[in-house]
Amino acid sequence: MPSVVGVIANPASGRDIRRLVSGASVFDNAEKGSMVYRLMAGLGAVGVGRVLMMPAASGVSESLRRHLRGHASEHRPLPELETLPMTVRHSARDTVEAVGAMLERDVAAIVVLGGDGTNRVVARHCAEIPLCTLSTGTNNAFPRMREATVAGMATGLVVTGKIGDEALRREKILRVGLNGDPDHDCALVDVAVCAERFVGARAVWRAADVSELFVASASPDAVGFSAVAGLLDPVPRTAGYGLHVWLTSAEDAKPPLTVPLAPGLVVPVGIAGHRRIEPGEEIPIEPRPGSLALDGEREIEIGPGDRPTVRLETGGPLTVDVEEAMRTAARRGLLNGALTAEADVPGDEPS
Repeated sequence: MPSVVGVIANPASGRDIRRLVSGASVFDNAEKGSMVYRLMAGLGAVGVGRVLMMPAASGVSESLRRHLRGHASEHRPLPELETLPMTVRHSARDTVEAVGAMLERDVAAIVVLGGDGTNRVVARHCAEIPLCTLSTGTNNAFPRMREATVAGMATGLVVTGKIGDEALRREKILRVGLNGDPDHDCALVDVAVCAERFVGARAVWRAADVSELFVASASPDAVGFSAVAGLLDPVPRTAGYGLHVWLTSAEDAKPPLTVPLAPGLVVPVGIAGHRRIEPGEEIPIEPRPGSLALDGEREIEIGPGDRPTVRLETGGPLTVDVEEAMRTAARRGLLNGALTAEADVPGDEPS
């Protein structure tokens, strides 16, 4: 039976309020449609026969259809494309419903075109289905900017069995508890405790609004609140720990930390202290009016009577390690010639 790969392309990613308060660029839907086409070209080149896609906004679908019509005169293989029969509400519920339908159809992997928030929703509901994450958002720390063609080839090599588990990576995750529910929500990169009480425009970009920060991974070359932790004590995605940071006003810090909180927005951030956190460690958050931002977006409103917690776990979602998949393909000579048939067992040497 041909391998089926799910595709979720979020038409709203890359369009939040940070476009108005910083120098971030807009990731238009025509490019997202082009990315899906290039992804399909990569998948088809290594033998994936079918793509199951969440319905997308008009800009995405029109761009994709235009590319598919242009492809009709060529002889390169493309997977058969099927769009899920579902009602689009233009909210996160669409992603949840689409992931559920893909699980029922036994997709071998899900490719996500979106930001940290989109990937967070998919990761929460995808069970053990591997994800390939392509960045089309604003301050992305979890998905990577990469060429969709190569991502499609890497994902296809994994799902068709030509490459095994060596190209899959188990990610960390931050479990957010609330009032006795230990798994109320989750974050893939960071959880920020905000003074702003209402979700509102969701995106967080003012350091003065944040009092605490929990991170699963943090790179010093990132943009966003995870960069605060990354500039204090970098936390690789493969590290078996996270970081808890306490923030204060920039005026009270000696000296403040200079942080790129958004594209084109570099600000001083006051640091009161930080420490590493271990897997399984559940940390209570002081009850106070405010909200919790998950991966850069305010999602949970909290009051004085609420009891939120954060717990780091190493058993997060599986992701396709595109670099490792392509290195393995090169080492084994898997791309030396046409590759359209699915292999039963990945080999150690070129055939």
